Amino acid sequence: MKFRNVLAATAALSLAAAPAVAEASFARTAAPVEGESEAGGSGIVIGILAAAALIGGIIIAAGGSDNDPVSA
Repeated sequence: MKFRNVLAATAALSLAAAPAVAEASFARTAAPVEGESEAGGSGIVIGILAAAALIGGIIIAAGGSDNDPVSA
């Protein structure tokens, strides 16, 4: 019975404190950057490969097939 009262008090306290915690502002600062990334142009290469794979998939999917039905 006492455990239920402790849980109810904890829930009430958390509900009462929630607006104050939500209103607090936590200022974030950016970490200093010492140098540029070593993988400078790899994004372009990956984009070109993805586009080639997409175009290849479309060509394979739309390729004409000679699967004409044969009636006996």
